[in-house]
Amino acid sequence: MHDQQEQNEQQQQSEQQEQHGRPQAPSGRQEQPDRQPLSDRQPLSDRQPPSDRPQQTQEPRRSVHGPLAGFTIGVTAARRADELGALLHRRGATVLHAPALRIVPLADDAELLAATKELIDHAPDVAVATTAIGFRGWVEAADGWGYGEELLACLRGVELLARGPKVKGAIRAAGLTEEWSPASESMAEVLDRLLAEGVSGRRIALQLHGEPLPGFVESLRVAGADVVLVPVYRWMPPEDLAPVDRLLDAVVARSLDAVTFTSAPAAASLLSRAETRGQLELLLHALEHDVLAACVGPVTALPLQARGIPTVQPERFRLGPLVQVLGAELPSRARTFPVAGRRLEIRGHAVLVDDELRPVPPAGMAMLRALSRRPGWVVSRADLLGTLPGAGRDEHAVETAMARLRTALGVPKLIQTVVKRGYRLALDPAADTKYGDV
Repeated sequence: MHDQQEQNEQQQQSEQQEQHGRPQAPSGRQEQPDRQPLSDRQPLSDRQPPSDRPQQTQEPRRSVHGPLAGFTIGVTAARRADELGALLHRRGATVLHAPALRIVPLADDAELLAATKELIDHAPDVAVATTAIGFRGWVEAADGWGYGEELLACLRGVELLARGPKVKGAIRAAGLTEEWSPASESMAEVLDRLLAEGVSGRRIALQLHGEPLPGFVESLRVAGADVVLVPVYRWMPPEDLAPVDRLLDAVVARSLDAVTFTSAPAAASLLSRAETRGQLELLLHALEHDVLAACVGPVTALPLQARGIPTVQPERFRLGPLVQVLGAELPSRARTFPVAGRRLEIRGHAVLVDDELRPVPPAGMAMLRALSRRPGWVVSRADLLGTLPGAGRDEHAVETAMARLRTALGVPKLIQTVVKRGYRLALDPAADTKYGDV
């Protein structure tokens, strides 16, 4: 009764405000009389808005979020991680950075010095440069030892192959010219060219890029080549393993939507660390089914594909195209439902309600995913309780998390309460999604 009286009072006050065109003055305060006598006023229904008062029109809400808003992406790169992270941030992503390895230069390494001297004394027929940072490091190290000019003179007289455009830039910056570079930037194409030319009896210098490339080297040696390895730097596990462990935990828990890889050693290092922690099978299952593995190119993807992990790659093996692939792939994987007259798109840690980004806490996202697995069907409180981390047995935790979820969504009617049964998504009756689809 009291509620009805309060509603009547609010309605009466609203009608008074609408008639006078301004809020009602507080009690005890005199209102200024209207200039026009009351008897001369037009009826409210016949009035036209003043010509100098613009009509209030509601423009459609514009999307201000990036294509990756609501998604969390792991970055395993050791080099250029800031650049990749910035590209992802600009498109709205949340980034978790955990370098899976570190680069250890070998400027003082006796093995590199010995290989350099050997090549200067006995020049190769072919030299293969695999990475820009490696080739620059080799020339700088030789220069530091006093062999810089001799090394460059040696390389000017050989068939110099560059794995990709960045390596070509490093070669030309040193005053040299490459003979050839594969369009695919793949060492497999380099190997095919060398074997097609014939390598029997030829001396080939191979600048390594942090790992020994056993298949490449063995193929050349079996074909009769004399291969001289030039180890300019090595990949090593990171000194601080805590970020990598956090990333692994996030992948296994499906807290990440994608993980990016920019080198094969980084992918191999992450798999190795997971095996050390006893998480390899969990990691493989997550990457195979739920978390997207995005690689900068086919060479980078090899350690993952060898484990049966599907990957996505850009056509151009660069960071920008890699981010573009993520910007197209992740939204396409998000589930979308017509709910209570709204368009609901469920992303990693947020929801789009009619294209408006609504961040949702982890407990709310867990329940929303449970509801979306069977859209329109009732999910019991007990089942929802099982999705909440550390909720115990108290079903009151479901009610608390549900209240927070509805507040986060901004439209409480998207989720209906079914008395004594549980909750359900208020799926539109005409929706294409069939009830019970999982």
